Amino acid sequence: MARIAIIGAHGKVGQQLMRQLYDAGDDFIGIVRGEEHAEDIYRLGGEGVRLDLEATDAAALADAIRGADALVFTAGAGAGSGVPRKRTVDYGASVLSIEAAKAAGIRRFVQVSAAGVDDPATAQASPDPQWAAYVEAKRDADAALRDSGLEWTILRPTALTLDEGTGLIELGEHVDRESGRIPRADVAATIIAVLGEDGSIGKQWELTGGNTPIAEAVARSV
Repeated sequence: MARIAIIGAHGKVGQQLMRQLYDAGDDFIGIVRGEEHAEDIYRLGGEGVRLDLEATDAAALADAIRGADALVFTAGAGAGSGVPRKRTVDYGASVLSIEAAKAAGIRRFVQVSAAGVDDPATAQASPDPQWAAYVEAKRDADAALRDSGLEWTILRPTALTLDEGTGLIELGEHVDRESGRIPRADVAATIIAVLGEDGSIGKQWELTGGNTPIAEAVARSV
């Protein structure tokens, strides 16, 4: 049984991930901001830890996640949160998590990012300055993880939906970003698949809905 630390556990991908880890018989620690969110994690069968990632330090976060076999970063400031919080959460909390993982002796780190964030055109795709700040924060967080020396995997999904998971994806260096859609449940299942595949270490993939079973898509790509 694995023990997984989840940063951003109360987000929509994080909740799907916790349910699937519970079904698989794995243990998890969920890092959340609110006490009520921590209670939700206990109800899902995990350990909820309340920490404000914008106000804590790496030592406190390391204490909270110590003993985990891997860390999954799926936190984000969310829509309408403002430009500054894209930097403090989508980038800053990722860097904090990298530092905490090292301090806690956790080598394996899976990060959920977004498709196309290395492409300058992606940041210019919307006139909304929050969108550009989001893209830049995700881009810089991914670069920091690649340079961290940890055993990383970066997953970059296309547009996320609340549809039921299909268990079928397309995974690759680049996928169709314009029309691509993927249920959050399938993103969570892909996280679990890469955690079980050592060949995914050091890989960065975009993913979207497709026709290939998740485990097969991961195995083909390593």
